[in-house]
Amino acid sequence: MDTAFTEEQDGIRRTVRDVLARRCTPEDVRAAVLAPQGYDTALWHTLAHELGLPGLALPEAYGGAGCGTLELALAAEEAGRALLPSPLLPTAVLAAPLLHALGTRRQRDRLLPALARGELTATLAVPAGTLTSALGLTGTGDGDGDVTGNGTGQAPWTGISGGRHGRGTQEGGFGATGLAATGFGAGGRGADGSGGSWAGGGRAGGIQARPADGGWRLYGEVGQVLCGHTAGLLLVAAHTGGFARSRTVLFLVTADAPGLTRIRQTALDETRPVARLELRDVPAEPLGPPEDDAGPALAAVGPGVAAVLAAEAVGAADGALRRTVAYVGVRHQFGRPIGSFQAVRHRLADVYVRVEAARSAAYYAAWAAGTEAAARAETAPPLPSTLPASPGDGPAAVPEGRVNGVDRANPAEGRANGAGPGRPGPAGGGPGEARVDGPLALAQALEALRSAAAETVQLHGGVGFTWEHPAHLAFKRAAGDTLLFGPAHLLRARAAARAGLFAPRTRRASERRDGEAVAV
Repeated sequence: MDTAFTEEQDGIRRTVRDVLARRCTPEDVRAAVLAPQGYDTALWHTLAHELGLPGLALPEAYGGAGCGTLELALAAEEAGRALLPSPLLPTAVLAAPLLHALGTRRQRDRLLPALARGELTATLAVPAGTLTSALGLTGTGDGDGDVTGNGTGQAPWTGISGGRHGRGTQEGGFGATGLAATGFGAGGRGADGSGGSWAGGGRAGGIQARPADGGWRLYGEVGQVLCGHTAGLLLVAAHTGGFARSRTVLFLVTADAPGLTRIRQTALDETRPVARLELRDVPAEPLGPPEDDAGPALAAVGPGVAAVLAAEAVGAADGALRRTVAYVGVRHQFGRPIGSFQAVRHRLADVYVRVEAARSAAYYAAWAAGTEAAARAETAPPLPSTLPASPGDGPAAVPEGRVNGVDRANPAEGRANGAGPGRPGPAGGGPGEARVDGPLALAQALEALRSAAAETVQLHGGVGFTWEHPAHLAFKRAAGDTLLFGPAHLLRARAAARAGLFAPRTRRASERRDGEAVAV
């Protein structure tokens, strides 16, 4: 087991930190969020063109650096430390892996090099509040089971099942709340078992897609889309197929598409600009074959997204902690620095322990996500050499041996999924391990950030509550991330269900009565 970072990984961390220390101070952050784009375009040009951050985890064949999830997590950690407002998260973490995994050969060749160079930004658009469910981090977004462990396929926070509120059924029963836990309801599963109810389910909310004039048209509205008002390319999750072939498909929508309206929304955390998208008969191009449900692909990239988000939260928590430690060393009360008081020291020590534990969890989750993707590429059967053509896209060939967006014959793509030396963690993990590690690491990081931000405000005293002080930036990042990517208890519930912690206990033969079922 090699737990040391490579020289290349240390160089990525050091370079990003040096650039952001010079050009992303708290004053720079406050000025950048007031810009129409919500971020500093000149700084983004430096990060994209000179450092190559958008293409850090993309294969070299598409103009990327050929690194992996761990390297992207290290860069995100430094971005979090500076509370960097930028399109890095929606472009490199959300959109790029999906384009690489689902796109046809022509789509990848056309879009991925532009993303890697920073000439094009992109984002993923799913209904507000459903991002983690769509990625399979909470809820039943990937259709592999429920988070309750009770076999109902229903999440306890939907208000649909249990107690005096009544209990819906998968067949469409209604409880006292008047809500149906059908395949189209919250917490239910689609008719094809995909669990894509987060996409709108074909009834209300979300985006609906229909074939028209040899192509596809989208209609609907989504909110809280990260950098949705500036992204040049939108990956829109839309429901199609009606009841008989209910499925969720990702569509490509350009920024200048007719019928598309983008409105920047007021956000609690201004360093994460969000927008509302209104689509009125908007032409769109399916990402890959439109016959396939996008749920499994979204769930496959979920662990990597969770690991990168966890690393970013750890960076923000560490930055807040360091600023607080520096402050208590110079702030005097009763003739001595307040940092010398035992009560203050113990509180900061508790935060330090939480941050370091979350850092280890984030690093391991990033390693596991990359390693598991590489393992899937080695063991899964090869895909067909061609994919069905999308409307208006012509025949689209896929390289032989490409599995889950990875070309086994291309060493750069192998490295892009985290394989290779210098990755922290054991020599191997069990199947599906990353799908548990990612949500757990994100839950731990969100709690560490919340604790660090709260102590930052408290230990700065009166100045910590002022607009001029950067303490509120960390506090808003903690609160905003919990709303967008949490809460922690739902992330843990999902991981626990996947780990089988709530599976029915099986009695030993000596404990069973005559005629009693094995599972109780």
